[in-house]
Amino acid sequence: MPEQPPHIFNHQLWIAQRDRAAAGFGGFEFLKKLAAERLAERLQIVRRDFIDILDFGCHTGQMGRALQSVLEHKTPYHLTISDHSTAFLNLAAQFTPVNAVAVKSVLCEGEHLPVAPQSCDLILSALYLHWMNDLPGLLAQMRLALRPDGLAFVNLLGGRSLSELRACLSEAENEISGGVSPRCMPMADIRDMGGLLQRAGFALPVADAELLTITYPNMFKLMADIRGMGGQNALFGKLPHFTRRQIFIRAAEIYHDRFVNEEGQITASIELITLTGWAPDASQPRPLARGSATTSFDAAFAGSSDKV
Repeated sequence: MPEQPPHIFNHQLWIAQRDRAAAGFGGFEFLKKLAAERLAERLQIVRRDFIDILDFGCHTGQMGRALQSVLEHKTPYHLTISDHSTAFLNLAAQFTPVNAVAVKSVLCEGEHLPVAPQSCDLILSALYLHWMNDLPGLLAQMRLALRPDGLAFVNLLGGRSLSELRACLSEAENEISGGVSPRCMPMADIRDMGGLLQRAGFALPVADAELLTITYPNMFKLMADIRGMGGQNALFGKLPHFTRRQIFIRAAEIYHDRFVNEEGQITASIELITLTGWAPDASQPRPLARGSATTSFDAAFAGSSDKV
């Protein structure tokens, strides 16, 4: 019997939180917008056309907007936008990127990619996959949804994200309540991501990370941004009652004592992990067979004048 993935996130609660956040998301979209723009910037160096594109986790259409500058002068394309939140999907559907022949909206159900096998040339996802219980399974679905030589290009939050906030909340709760409750989501480790891409069947897999620093006047403003993004605690096993106010006050004190910069602002770390993988195709470069080299290292460096 196949092993079932752990149920870490309560998707029903997560979707409800995102539905509530959708209307005001424009005031909190800076991180999603940045993540989408990072993918679009890298896409500029890919010298090929994409006809059928999927945006998995569209929010209010930030990825579609970022694509405009990249694909405006290329072959017209079809864009499918998808999200688990009806409110977000409806807002994203109001925008059609330049050069998009058509935009199709699809509401996601469970952790199933909402497209047929071999129906996409390009799959994009900005700041969404870290909410999935079965990340390996979803990456495998992406691989199957791509045509040969299709590209999956995604980013998600990494394990170093909000490390300061998590540490301060845990210390304050342990100090006041004598224990720590589940309140901070687990996040991906960059060291595992390349292996997950290979396990999913991608060719030429690449995983890299970028560490960003955001500043806030205090911890409560940071938490307000998280709520505005629809990113509150959606873990199974979370406390059924509100956290005591004293814990947040104490956590804010610890945060200010340990993570304040010269301007008196607290700092928050965001790790952005980017994954790139291609659906296998005969046209892709392959390493030479072991033992097929015709020139030795000694011969290659025989004329070098460098000395160690």
